[in-house]
Amino acid sequence: MTMMRSLIFSIGLLTALPAFADDVRRETVHFAPGSSSSTIKASVKGYQSVQYSLSVTAGQKMSVQLDSRNTSLYFNVTAPGADAALYNSSMDGNGTSITIPSSGKYVIDVYLMRNAARRNETASYDLTLYVE
Repeated sequence: MTMMRSLIFSIGLLTALPAFADDVRRETVHFAPGSSSSTIKASVKGYQSVQYSLSVTAGQKMSVQLDSRNTSLYFNVTAPGADAALYNSSMDGNGTSITIPSSGKYVIDVYLMRNAARRNETASYDLTLYVE
């Protein structure tokens, strides 16, 4: 009987896990007509993150700059269909310029590192995207 209770408890716990999942907001970036850049002003709190998708063509150069007073705020750039980040700002800095290897929608994921997320910190930021 104890084994059965443990099994039922475990199954109940597993089905509840999605309720604890990170809060991810997804947005598509469109530049204003005649413009090749945009600055997004936003914020994240705790375990929230924002995934900005931007369509770019192979050979174009995409620049990403993240400015925030919170030193635990970072971004990753992920290519279409990729499992790993093409660029990780927590390792390489909060600004980059990438020559796009293949056409498609690239994702710029803005997030707080776990130390700041655990403390439920808020980070306001300016994210500047430029494609030439």
